[in-house]
Amino acid sequence: MHDSSALPPPSLHRLGGAPHRLMFFIGCVNLLAAMLWWTAWLAAARGALPAMPQPQPYAGWLHAFVMQYQMLPSFIFGFLLTTFPRWLDLPGFTARRFLPVGAGMFGGQLATLLGALGWGPGISVGLAMTAAGWLAGLIALGGCLLRDRDSNWHARSCFAALAIGFVGLLFWGGHVWGGSATAAFVSIKLGTFGMLLPVYLTVAHRMFPFFASRVVPGYVPWRPGWVLALFWALLAAHLTLELHHAYAWLWLVDIPLLAGSAMLLLRWWPDRPAPGLLKVLFLGSLWLPLTFALYAAQSAAYQLTGAFWLGRAPAHALFIGFFGSVLIAMVTRVTRGHSGRSLRMPPIAWFAFATIQLCALSRIGAELAAAPLTWQLLSASLWLLALGPWALRMGHIYLSPRVDGKPG
Repeated sequence: MHDSSALPPPSLHRLGGAPHRLMFFIGCVNLLAAMLWWTAWLAAARGALPAMPQPQPYAGWLHAFVMQYQMLPSFIFGFLLTTFPRWLDLPGFTARRFLPVGAGMFGGQLATLLGALGWGPGISVGLAMTAAGWLAGLIALGGCLLRDRDSNWHARSCFAALAIGFVGLLFWGGHVWGGSATAAFVSIKLGTFGMLLPVYLTVAHRMFPFFASRVVPGYVPWRPGWVLALFWALLAAHLTLELHHAYAWLWLVDIPLLAGSAMLLLRWWPDRPAPGLLKVLFLGSLWLPLTFALYAAQSAAYQLTGAFWLGRAPAHALFIGFFGSVLIAMVTRVTRGHSGRSLRMPPIAWFAFATIQLCALSRIGAELAAAPLTWQLLSASLWLLALGPWALRMGHIYLSPRVDGKPG
């Protein structure tokens, strides 16, 4: 099916036609808004723009919260609200069930960023709206699990991760309303290793072999349940060590995580030519073993020297490299498939994918540079350059009818 140029004009009312339309559209808006604020804040800190207010909570922590609990979850809820009924052989959600999720995730980030710009109640209002939307999503997805008779462990794994994410939101509330720096730290770590990584790994475990089997002749999917259980156990161990500031011992967990993620890629990688839309899933996932290699090296260096070598480089290899690359690949694949378009990687997505690699490298390099703020600003600018055109194109598709004339 080829893209059609003779389609009715875009319309906001189409966002209610399917969960992915609304939530991915909100995700694209949230993505651009979050990074516009952060880029402007870095530019102001560098002196390239007039001074901006230092928000409370601290801007760096707020940036982590927005990206982990508002921007990325907009896409995650959109994907899961679409796939849960399919995984569990249940009817799809009506707009009445997913509109509250979208309202919470969009309104929550908007209020949060207004709070960062000086609107007093914004941070608290944003947290409350995000928590309400998150809870609406958990209720909708949990209702599916209550009707599941086959104990679908991919659905249960994703739901457990989102439930941990809700706990992370509560800890963020402990920081916002109680001023506890420890609560902010716990929230950020729960978001990374308790929520985002388990969701990404679960979706990869379920979907990557499935996608490959559909387009690579003779491909045999490999996704035993013990692999997912092992990753949950290792991530729980990493999270526990981080929460206790036991950085000198993280290598004991991160080396097995490095080996496990490398093993997964070797087992999943097609042994014959694959289309670009599949290839980018595996190319983006190369960042995962690299992430744990950096974490392990940082931990070993800390044990030997007491120096926290590499700073936030491992975290940004994970966030920009892995999360960012796979986000582009997955959202492009789902969007094209659910809009009746051919399953190919369009040029605008290739540009986004290639540029996000430069973005990740520049942010990692910022930890070793003599002028780190300049490199951070460069990385943020590359993020906007990479994802701006892509997000605008994706957003246009969500507002437009399917090119094959089918509903959804």
